[in-house]
Amino acid sequence: MAQAEPGGRGNFKNFARTQAEEDAFDYVTMRHNPKPTGVIGSIAHMVKGALGGGILSGHVAYMKAGVGVAAPFNLLFGIYMGYCLYILVMSAQKLYRRTHVPSMSYPDVGEAAMACCPNPKIARFSRYFRYSIDAIICIDLFGACACYQIIIAKSIKQLVENTQRTSIDGIGPGYPSLRVYLACMIIPIIFICMITHLKWLAPFSIGANIVVLVIIFVAVYFAVIYNPSLSGMVGVTQLYQYFEFVGMSVFSMSCAGVVIPIENNMKNPKKYPLVLVVGMSLIILCTFLVSFFGYAAFLENCESPITVNFPMTVGPKVLKFLIVIMIYITHALNFWVPFNLCFYYLKQRHPEEKHLRWELFYRGCFVAMIGVIAIVFPNINALMGFLGTFCLSNMAFIWPNVIYLLTCWERPGLGKYKWRLWKAMVLIGIGFFLLICGSTVNINELMSVFR
Repeated sequence: MAQAEPGGRGNFKNFARTQAEEDAFDYVTMRHNPKPTGVIGSIAHMVKGALGGGILSGHVAYMKAGVGVAAPFNLLFGIYMGYCLYILVMSAQKLYRRTHVPSMSYPDVGEAAMACCPNPKIARFSRYFRYSIDAIICIDLFGACACYQIIIAKSIKQLVENTQRTSIDGIGPGYPSLRVYLACMIIPIIFICMITHLKWLAPFSIGANIVVLVIIFVAVYFAVIYNPSLSGMVGVTQLYQYFEFVGMSVFSMSCAGVVIPIENNMKNPKKYPLVLVVGMSLIILCTFLVSFFGYAAFLENCESPITVNFPMTVGPKVLKFLIVIMIYITHALNFWVPFNLCFYYLKQRHPEEKHLRWELFYRGCFVAMIGVIAIVFPNINALMGFLGTFCLSNMAFIWPNVIYLLTCWERPGLGKYKWRLWKAMVLIGIGFFLLICGSTVNINELMSVFR
């Protein structure tokens, strides 16, 4: 029977040789979850995992592509992502039975899928596949932290300057640029990222979700006040801007990093398809509401995050300040996952009795490096777009289909006319197209800060 290494790292060598052996292993009864979640709780966790800082820029994504393109593609990307995540979780459930390991992380699933491939030339790369998943997860989540730092700095800068329009430069003599605000924030963010236990931060995530919901309603309110006829929105723009939209749209909807942990903690994992359908429907609805009505309200003056577009009166100012607090806490929550993944490897280089000391040191270094990235590339739209097209095209589109193929290759097989292979290749091809074109466009936008 295969066993999992400490820290959730798999050591997959022995697999069920027949379908009967797979079916005989009941992974649900083998799990020991003291507080498993039901369907409603799992849906809430899924929506919470997707609707973070990315949703605050959805209105700019709609402006870039044009509402006639953005709205239908918002739905199509949601369906595409939902289906890819569905086959990822279904593949994971097959691998639990095949490996006799009752729960896994995303990297575990990737490693197990490649390790069980009947072709030894492919199976021997299973560890490297795992490392690639680890690396992309870290780039995605650390990159999201850089986006969060820009959102905080931009919001504070607007409140200090008390102006409606924002820019990277200061509004006049004595007013520092956005990069100065970003530099000053590094120390406060290091302090909150020194919290080593997620349970101390988790309660604050409820308040953060409430603030996001309020922002959605406020966006709809301002659309009704400023543009009740919903006129003035551009229908179609240029292909170049479409690829900017793709990255931002995918970034605002993705929950690829949380689907497997949520399934692992469910009381009845077989009901996960229901969770995925309802959860993705709510995610698509929320991103559409804030994006469509945010664009309708502010039209060509759209800026990210959406709160900087709100008027400089007392109520909206309070909401802008709440966004700062919310994103500050969310940054620490977001930082926790990729840092612990990195520290798993780093701590092996240090004596066990000094792990805490080194952990705090590395936490400070990682936050400082993220801060430097934000200072160098303070273009939040391009940064979100790059993360969406480069990282999430892999995590949400390409890898789920690769894992699906590897899992099905021997049992139950590729099907008549190899239909499973052709279906997966089409979906992988779309993912690669978005990855290459979208990453190229968004990297070009990131480099524009040096021109």
